Amino acid sequence: MKRLHIAISTDRLAATIADYTARLGAAPVLVVDGEYALWRTGTLNGSVRFDTACPAGTLRHLGWEDPAAGGFTEETDINGIVWEYFSATQQADEINRLWPEADYQPAPGE
Repeated sequence: MKRLHIAISTDRLAATIADYTARLGAAPVLVVDGEYALWRTGTLNGSVRFDTACPAGTLRHLGWEDPAAGGFTEETDINGIVWEYFSATQQADEINRLWPEADYQPAPGE
């Protein structure tokens, strides 16, 4: 099943994690202290990141997590929004490339 991916920039990671955990009713599956958090629910793949390239509180990009994705792709829509397309394993590879200490592995079967 595809999951909608939403990536948001923040400059208050701990507060954002607490807020989104309450809103989603689920804790993040991964937190990289001071930099990144990832939630995976049945329908949503959401992340927040301290990213100085994007103003806090703005959309970094959208996308689809899809187990059938043959490779990580990225394109920009008519409104200038970046859309990514990837599998859970491809996302884990990207996370581990950025933060090797995370050693993130998606749950089996995802």
